[in-house]
Amino acid sequence: MSKYVERVYNHVIEKNPAQPDFHQAVKEVLDSLMPVFEKEPRFEKYKILERITEPERIVIFRVPWVDDNGEIQVNRGMRVQFNSAIGPYKGGLRFHPSVNLGIIKFLGFEQIFKNSLTGLSMGGAKGGSDFDPKGKSDNEVMRFCQSLMTELFKYVGGRVDVPAGDIGVGAREIGYLFGTWKKITQRFEPVLTGKSLEYGGSLIRPEATGYGSVYFAQEMLKTRNEDLKGKVCLVSGSGNVAQYTTEKCIDLGAKVVTLSDSSGMVHDPDGVTKEKLEFVFELKNVKRGRIKEYAEKFGVEYYPDGQPWTIPGEIAFPSATQNEINNDEAKVLVDNGVIAVSEGANMPSTIEAIDVFLENKVLFGPGKAANAGGVSTSGLEMAQNFGFESWNRETVDDRLHKIMINIHKMAYDASKDYDDPGNYVLGANIAGFKKVANAMILQGHW
Repeated sequence: MSKYVERVYNHVIEKNPAQPDFHQAVKEVLDSLMPVFEKEPRFEKYKILERITEPERIVIFRVPWVDDNGEIQVNRGMRVQFNSAIGPYKGGLRFHPSVNLGIIKFLGFEQIFKNSLTGLSMGGAKGGSDFDPKGKSDNEVMRFCQSLMTELFKYVGGRVDVPAGDIGVGAREIGYLFGTWKKITQRFEPVLTGKSLEYGGSLIRPEATGYGSVYFAQEMLKTRNEDLKGKVCLVSGSGNVAQYTTEKCIDLGAKVVTLSDSSGMVHDPDGVTKEKLEFVFELKNVKRGRIKEYAEKFGVEYYPDGQPWTIPGEIAFPSATQNEINNDEAKVLVDNGVIAVSEGANMPSTIEAIDVFLENKVLFGPGKAANAGGVSTSGLEMAQNFGFESWNRETVDDRLHKIMINIHKMAYDASKDYDDPGNYVLGANIAGFKKVANAMILQGHW
């Protein structure tokens, strides 16, 4: 680790104690940027690392709401506006009991570089609450969202900060948040993305992260004259990202043999078909059921508390949550013949797992590149809203596909420029960083 990088990283740990997820995200980026500082010392002169690892603004607030029993509940809300050098802040809202400042800062920091790679004018941010929508009635979720937005509205807007959905925040929650913002501000603008089609949402937005992850995997495979068709794929999760990753894999002729949730994993050796996937859509999006019911319905193996990474396969799509693949699981994947990993979730592989993949020449698409399809289509939703337009499905999917091809090219070209072709961790971090860093220098010492 260079002296500059080491000094900044130690300072980040000292200033942000007890935030291991944020520390991990910073280390992963800073380690890969060392060759940049050797070639271009001006970034150290302008203290870019010190500035880019410190959020421009953090807002933390209480969110009181009344449950269906008339009891007052209190949650914590937060928004980390990390960097606005290349556009308004952009990043999701996460509602989950695990939400804390360290997790939101890790997600916001990653978002800076992910948004930069899309080629669209979007800065990096993230937000959320420790509120758990599971088991809550629609009215309880509505009252919580309305309370959250009565504070958050002060800090967001179509040209200021544009939140989107994330874990626990779907079209229902976005609708309640948008309705409250509009009532308070008396304005109609794209302050949120992931909206329903009836009031400005974009076609392909629900599918975008999953589709984009598959498109990125497809581009990586092309560099080795491989194709997705006929490949056995391991998908984790069974929510939005996993569902549409599976759908696009099926469309391109691959066979998905695993799905999972927080309770366990199913292994379907015959592969998830379109008919079986329809069952998953109904199970997860309507009934809010458990993946175990898939095993019961189709007579396949269910592994309580299991993960897909023990099952033989060729392409892995971690699509659930952070740090779901550790060092040992990465070794098992390599031993079982995996040739590519495309991250649909945010930081699902530990640093040690990533090292295993890179050491064994596994094609590895890091989340900030491979799962950038979601935020890319959010940007396309904003463009449609500002132009008072609604593009058809084919137009949006075509633009998404082209963005993912370009993200791959940027990451691959940067990896070649820094003498490690095919190292997408290096390439994505460098390409995303340099655009933001140059914009920061051009705008002065803010």
